[in-house]
Amino acid sequence: MTTLGEVLKPFSKLGYMEDFPLADLTGQIIGSAIHVHTALGPGLLESAYQACLCHDLEVLGLVIQRRVRVPLVYHGISMNAAYEMDVLVADEVIVEIKAVEKLLPVHQQQLLTYLRLAKKPVGLLINFNVPKLIEGVKRVVNTRGSILQDSK
Repeated sequence: MTTLGEVLKPFSKLGYMEDFPLADLTGQIIGSAIHVHTALGPGLLESAYQACLCHDLEVLGLVIQRRVRVPLVYHGISMNAAYEMDVLVADEVIVEIKAVEKLLPVHQQQLLTYLRLAKKPVGLLINFNVPKLIEGVKRVVNTRGSILQDSK
């Protein structure tokens, strides 16, 4: 069995991601997801992958929050909308976990919406239902800030 440290080693210096925000942190998350996928393979429920990924991230000493409500403020009023991001890592990176046949544009748009509503810089969309996990990873950067500007 490959250890988490062995899986993360290639992600410690991701030269191709140097210009991306939070490259080191997202590299650790992707490496941890690969570790989970290597151990479990495709075909499980999202909740199983989420539990294992969160465990590995906590082992690395990262602060994680699960099922975090995404605030929706409309014209200065906080709406009680039922949006929840799967995992928030280090209060910076939103991780949306999928176990679907293929990622669709709506999945990426959902993550981008969460990034904007929560005012976070970067997110990872990870589909565990693939033969090689790297084929199921999409990195999304919030280039526009929040969705709704305060209209005062």
